[in-house]
Amino acid sequence: MKIEKIELRHIKMELVSPFTTSMGTEYDEEHIIVSVDAEGITGWGECVAEGTPFYSYETVTTAWHILQDFLIPAILGKDLTSIDQAIQLYSKVRGHRMAKAGLEAALWDVFAKSKNISLSKMIGGARETIDVGVSIGIQPTEEELIKKIEGYLAEGYKRIKIKIAPGNDIQFVKAVRKEFPEILFQVDANSSYELKHIDLFKQMDDYNLLLIEQPLGYDDNYQHSKLQKQLKTPICLDESIHSLDDTRAAIELDSCRVINIKPGRVGGFTESKLIHDYCETKNIPVWCGGMLESGIGRAGNVALASLPNFKLPGDISASKRYYKADIVEPEFVVNKDGTMNVPTKPGIGVEINMKMLDIVTVRNKEFKL
Repeated sequence: MKIEKIELRHIKMELVSPFTTSMGTEYDEEHIIVSVDAEGITGWGECVAEGTPFYSYETVTTAWHILQDFLIPAILGKDLTSIDQAIQLYSKVRGHRMAKAGLEAALWDVFAKSKNISLSKMIGGARETIDVGVSIGIQPTEEELIKKIEGYLAEGYKRIKIKIAPGNDIQFVKAVRKEFPEILFQVDANSSYELKHIDLFKQMDDYNLLLIEQPLGYDDNYQHSKLQKQLKTPICLDESIHSLDDTRAAIELDSCRVINIKPGRVGGFTESKLIHDYCETKNIPVWCGGMLESGIGRAGNVALASLPNFKLPGDISASKRYYKADIVEPEFVVNKDGTMNVPTKPGIGVEINMKMLDIVTVRNKEFKL
């Protein structure tokens, strides 16, 4: 398929409510929407780099630069026969996996639409619905946290995840377990602790957590291996997993017993599938994390989570969890049984609400032959 035009849109979407983690409080979300036109078909992808370098060194500004000056020139005008061919064309670019993932997602959408099949089917998905969970930011009080959880459980979410940080941790875990002794429950530290906090995590072993996500350094595997050996609760790695090689190292070191796959973090669906398949051979369950995507990125996450080794509910919440109005139609919703339907229409399976997309676009640029 000949790549005839690519457009970048820097979007900024206001969150329904502030979202607080160990990295700070977010009030809106900035991403890059990528569209690729090829022989009458438009494919859509989302680069999840944020406005700040707090989760990743990549930001909207760096991703825009890499896309504009290196990735897009590598494939614009080329007649592509596969995703792998595109990846090879820009393989000289080291790192910048979020930028690559946004472009690759749009290409996957183009190729799936050209074959008249869903993205889920094209990447090997095996489910019609996926189990979903919800992520809750750090709350001011235990009472406010309990109230939020009650609301999300009433909406049908199967799993609750809370953000933790030093000083905002064990008291919230205790409160949640006391109020909800049977729910699937996990915590996410976003790399805010050190190995010296091991006694805190040993306390958490008593509260039947599904997992503890990325407690130590954002680029660490080794220290996590020391911590995991002292805990019954599985550690899940997120920020420190960028590739299949990182995954192999973490599993061989016994740094974790669960992997969070975010396609935007690892470079796209191609690398996500490699990680998924390897973890399956090692009996390591995976789940799909979220980066507060719009419906475009969310559609890709839903398709990915339909692969067979996604054994745990992902952070793939309904559109209304974060945004008053999404930029896709139909918006994503959670079923009463805690599942979400996997789109079956060609490509990502949802239509772009161009009016809403124009409203949230801060800047855009087209690249043509």
